[in-house]
Amino acid sequence: MRQESIQYFTDKEEEFVNLLIKIGTRRNVAKMLVFLASTKEATSRAIERGTDMRQPEVSMAMKFLIELGWINSREIPSEKKGRPTKVYTLAKPIDEIINFIESEKKNETRNKIALVRKLRNYLD
Repeated sequence: MRQESIQYFTDKEEEFVNLLIKIGTRRNVAKMLVFLASTKEATSRAIERGTDMRQPEVSMAMKFLIELGWINSREIPSEKKGRPTKVYTLAKPIDEIINFIESEKKNETRNKIALVRKLRNYLD
């Protein structure tokens, strides 16, 4: 029987996930970011186990993060017959990703304030 270690979130990592969610990041995306930030690289199976997400949830979050350019993937040939295993890593440091999220949230807030001002102009 093959033995494998499984990584789980610490309380600090859970808090990190919750903060990302509170600022508007999707839950699955937040979990993936924190998981990959705390490990060098991971297979989708390890991500599923460590984040307590199902395969379709991991795939959807992975697709979103790859489109943003935040995650790299590579394939490792299977030891036996079958599909190669994909291994994922963060393409950018987590600080850079957080800076991007911050600037996006600032832009969203500016846009909403501009809309509120426009509404006030209709009342005047």
